[in-house]
Amino acid sequence: QVQLVESGGGLVQAGGSLRLSCAASGTFFSINAMAWYRQAPGKQRELVAGITSGGNTNYADAGKGRFTISRDNAKNTVYLQMTSLKPEDTAVYFCNAVAERWSLATLKEYDYWGQGTQVTVSS
Repeated sequence: QVQLVESGGGLVQAGGSLRLSCAASGTFFSINAMAWYRQAPGKQRELVAGITSGGNTNYADAGKGRFTISRDNAKNTVYLQMTSLKPEDTAVYFCNAVAERWSLATLKEYDYWGQGTQVTVSS
């Protein structure tokens, strides 16, 4: 199994910054893509940003220019640096990872989620 533990959420004023971290642990061959999603009350979960094991990134329009995703492959950790935060960024932020694990002598990809961390931006 793979566990994802997020940290770094909290309450911040509009215009402020936060840095989220997500560390993967457990039994796996490798961690491939990692991503951050968020879910605001009454809304569907949406992609915020993603990053491949090679460092290629993609961002949803809402975070472009304000959010930066990065990862430390040696630590199996992904980060989300958020700046110029707005009240509409308020949501629970979830870490997602695609891990390769051995299954009957075959490497297979599995999808894992963290428990979420609350980000609240006050106006």
